[in-house]
Amino acid sequence: MSKLRMVQNFFQGAQESRLVRTFQNLFSKILIISIPYGWHILFFLIPFAIVFFLSFSQSVLQSPPYLPIMEFLDESFINIRLNIGNYKALWHDSIYINSYIESIRTALIATLGCLLLGYPLAYGITQSTPIARTIFLMLVILPFWTSFLVRVYAWMGILGSGGPVNSLLMNLGIISEPIAILNTNFAVILGLIYSYLPFMVLPLYASLEKIDRTLLEAAYDLGCKPFTAFFKIVVPLSYRGIVGGSMLVFIPGVGEYVIPALLGGSDSLMIGKVLWNEFFVNHDWPLAAALVMTLFSFLVIPLILLQKSLSRIQGEEA
Repeated sequence: MSKLRMVQNFFQGAQESRLVRTFQNLFSKILIISIPYGWHILFFLIPFAIVFFLSFSQSVLQSPPYLPIMEFLDESFINIRLNIGNYKALWHDSIYINSYIESIRTALIATLGCLLLGYPLAYGITQSTPIARTIFLMLVILPFWTSFLVRVYAWMGILGSGGPVNSLLMNLGIISEPIAILNTNFAVILGLIYSYLPFMVLPLYASLEKIDRTLLEAAYDLGCKPFTAFFKIVVPLSYRGIVGGSMLVFIPGVGEYVIPALLGGSDSLMIGKVLWNEFFVNHDWPLAAALVMTLFSFLVIPLILLQKSLSRIQGEEA
């Protein structure tokens, strides 16, 4: 009986220790995933919910400048008032529609410019030696060591009437007097390309570095010219880097405020400046929140389509 008892105690202890390990593993997994999920809930989901409900509120001259959408009438009834007039106002006033169109157009041009400049740069970095590759990557990241605002202010001096660009053009005899480069859409696009170029180069570099070089050698052996092999092998295989870099440039470029405000002047009509005016000049927080939600929906739809496209490509590759 004593041996049987010992065997029973052994198996019981083994089961308890297995149960304890299961709970420990479960607790460890919950603890690990709770940190990123908690971060997203605290700094994305909750602010998003606040802006979403604020977009259905009504603007008033008080502090805060909006009415609550929900109020308790008594212990049994709750009055909920949803104001859709903020969203209607966006489509009845041409300034908001034009600001959306101008923002998307400017961001698309800047994204295309970053792609045309960033792709050869990223490809050249992958073809360099390991030491040179490290140096080039450091040069790409180097602008991040300086304040973003300081760099934009520097472009104001570069593009000004007495700046080096106008001075160079006058010394070369191309122009006889300074031309207006600052406070134009061209200056805004140039500032966006300069500021967001590293966000295009780094994803492209990460994608191009993973390409198997033997594929190009095989194409050369089969008689394919370098130019044709580049567009038929390298470009398709770097599709994820192109899409990822384009999203990293386009999405923040649409809502950019600092660059249009400093380089575009008063004539620059982008959604970031319109949002600023609605929030801090007109104090119409509900309308500004409706602008944010509409812009968010414009950006989410392409991301959903992109995710489906990437999932389909991954399924085909598998």
